[in-house]
Amino acid sequence: MRIKKKTWILTFESATQAMAADKFGIEQKLPGRLIPIPREITAGCGLCWKADPKEREKVLEALQAAGHHWEAEYILDL
Repeated sequence: MRIKKKTWILTFESATQAMAADKFGIEQKLPGRLIPIPREITAGCGLCWKADPKEREKVLEALQAAGHHWEAEYILDL
C-alpha cells in the first residue's frame, strides 16, 4: 500500500500558463514538476505544478519575479 503525503499543488487558468511555468521551472531547476490535476480538484486547465509544501515559497517567489500567473494553491494528501 502506498503511503500518502502532503503535496502542494499550484493550478493554472490555461494550458499556456502551465506550460510556460513548466519550461521556466525546468530552466531554473525549481523543485517539483507539472502533472495532470488530481481528481480532488476541479479547477483550471487540467495541469498543475506539484511540489513538496516546504518548497512553496521558493517556487512562488521565482514564478512571481518572472511574471508568471497561476490560479490557486492546494495542499492535498497524494
